[in-house]
Amino acid sequence: MSNSIKMVDLHGQYLRIKDEIDAAIGQVLDSTAFINGPQVQTFARAFADYNGIDHVVPCGNGTDALQIALMTLDLQPGDEVILPVHTYVATAEVIALLKLQPVFVDVNPATFNIDINRIEERLTKRSKVIVPVHLYGQCADMEPLLALARQHQLRVIEDSAQATGASYTFSDGTTKKAGTMGHIGCTSFFPSKNLGCYGDGGAMLLADEALATKARMIANHGQSKKYHHDLIGCNSRLDTLQAAILATKLPHLDDYNRARQQVAQHYNEAFAGTEQLITPAVLPQSTHVYHQYTLRVQGVERDRLQEKLAAAGIPTMIYYPVPLHLQQAYKGYGYQAGDFPVAEELSKTVLSLPVHTELTTDQQDYIIEHVLRFIHE
Repeated sequence: MSNSIKMVDLHGQYLRIKDEIDAAIGQVLDSTAFINGPQVQTFARAFADYNGIDHVVPCGNGTDALQIALMTLDLQPGDEVILPVHTYVATAEVIALLKLQPVFVDVNPATFNIDINRIEERLTKRSKVIVPVHLYGQCADMEPLLALARQHQLRVIEDSAQATGASYTFSDGTTKKAGTMGHIGCTSFFPSKNLGCYGDGGAMLLADEALATKARMIANHGQSKKYHHDLIGCNSRLDTLQAAILATKLPHLDDYNRARQQVAQHYNEAFAGTEQLITPAVLPQSTHVYHQYTLRVQGVERDRLQEKLAAAGIPTMIYYPVPLHLQQAYKGYGYQAGDFPVAEELSKTVLSLPVHTELTTDQQDYIIEHVLRFIHE
């Protein structure tokens, strides 16, 4: 039992649709159109339709998507970009690489997403962009965030890499997918993502045609046409094999997300009433697609629980063990321990359990049994 539990079971997922995947790969191999083959645009159109957005610009990975998105906005060195401090490093990394100023904001302790009430106090005359991260599979609270952005004339770049397929409902009843509410949405197709390819891949989602055209040029060496370079760009492509795989998996995405939600519901029911375990909060405005199922552990030692689970053959992960403002690479920005108490507390108390499309009920029960055994021992 325990030997078969994985944090994510990509092989099991592949076997379920093996014939479809193998056929899609075979078509690319037969055509040898490995770069910018027709499957790239086929997938881009299908992904745009799925998300209800006009333009999808594929690129090499989710980090590139964030960098290219920032490059489209004509920012100047020293301009400030607001982002949550509790997130993966890529969100901050691209800001620093472009000589922009990352301005961290603490997060909501229940949802783990950027604390909307803390943004305004961090704004200055140099503030230009807010980057909400839809962490672990749930949308940040976008309606008040977008209102704040409009009030202060800020652009919004959504990092939706962990929330593909999640939806957010506004107070007027309008529903939009993660990545389609700001000026640009950025996502990743890293293999373990809810919609993952078999290598690296990413995309930008845009409603504005001019921004989409610019992003597409930047991703292709700044070219308007071959050998005519109108912008400083980069080389960031979604290769044809990965596009073919993604186009094959996309019709299964809602089923994949439902499977993750069922696992999360099973965990939630099992851990309800256990005061040492705080299960993930879900905004009423947002669905949650559980890229990660992340508990907060209180009153017991999180690291010891992780060790006990590992001994029982149960993998777990800590996302993230060191907040960004305390990372060595970001010490030069002047932040100190104590600046973001929620994120610092989360780094000591969060623990993510396996949640994926192939996790069986027996495996879930085994995980639950060992978590509760530790709590009550």
